[in-house]
Amino acid sequence: MSNSSSLTEFLLLAFADTWELQLLHFSLFLGIYLAALLGNGLIITAIACDHHLHTPMYFFLLNLSLLDLGTISTTVPKSVANSLWNTRAISYLGCAAQVFLFFFLLGGEYSLLTVMSYDRYVAICKPLHYGTIMGSRACVKMAAAAWASGFLNALLHTGNTFSIPLCKGNVVDQFFCEIPQILKLSCSDSYLREVGLSVVSLCLVFGCFVFIVVSYVQIFTAVLRIPSEQGRHKAFSMCLPHLAVVSLFVITAVFAYLKPPSLSSPALDLVVAVLYSVVPPAVNPLIYSMRNKELKDALKRVVSWTFFSSGNIAFALHK
Repeated sequence: MSNSSSLTEFLLLAFADTWELQLLHFSLFLGIYLAALLGNGLIITAIACDHHLHTPMYFFLLNLSLLDLGTISTTVPKSVANSLWNTRAISYLGCAAQVFLFFFLLGGEYSLLTVMSYDRYVAICKPLHYGTIMGSRACVKMAAAAWASGFLNALLHTGNTFSIPLCKGNVVDQFFCEIPQILKLSCSDSYLREVGLSVVSLCLVFGCFVFIVVSYVQIFTAVLRIPSEQGRHKAFSMCLPHLAVVSLFVITAVFAYLKPPSLSSPALDLVVAVLYSVVPPAVNPLIYSMRNKELKDALKRVVSWTFFSSGNIAFALHK
């Protein structure tokens, strides 16, 4: 028996026992991570460098890509390194940092998706007032509020979780430090504090969800009234990627944290954790660029410029 004051490290879940399967996990996760880095990095570069994309919608998308990069960088590199070096250990402070950063970035992303739904609502339902309502100062304030809400949420959950006595070992049944798995190591009823805090967070999450749903009900009502087919197509192209990202985020996260205990198993918990923490950051750039001509054109210019610059550098070095 041990308590949290004597813990120096946690043991994370191993994906496989054999070296071949560990190598497969390493290759798969590394591939997903590099895809997320490339996709989000290209979107950030395209938005930052192309003045045509200096609008509220793309400003929020840039913030979303930053949050996606941070989320996947918090969990996947450590898991990849553990598979490569055939270890499961993560330090106590490293685990606390992982919990804090993951909740900070995940909470910030959900808040930002809520802000983005408001941006879509104003753009379609109040187009004449869009420039006034979504001015640069207002956009910066909304983005800052999203990041701040994630920070506050993470601070409360991390402080509360790691103040609970842990005496049921140090084995975390997940590939990263996840709060529900850490709470299983608690040896007292003090985990009820975390349950109470989770209820408050869920109320806020539900409030944001209702706001998003109400916004989209009004958006689709307005879109269906647009007389031209081209206008409707443009409006749907603007909204559907965001709606797809919100749906993917909410469905996987809700299932991960609210599924009944009877459905819980190590294999299912692992699959769900991968779905809500690893897949969205890698898939989001693809979703946003698929139906967005402006973004695709900007990405092509960035890729072309990159290859042109690389060719010039290579030619200069060769000379």
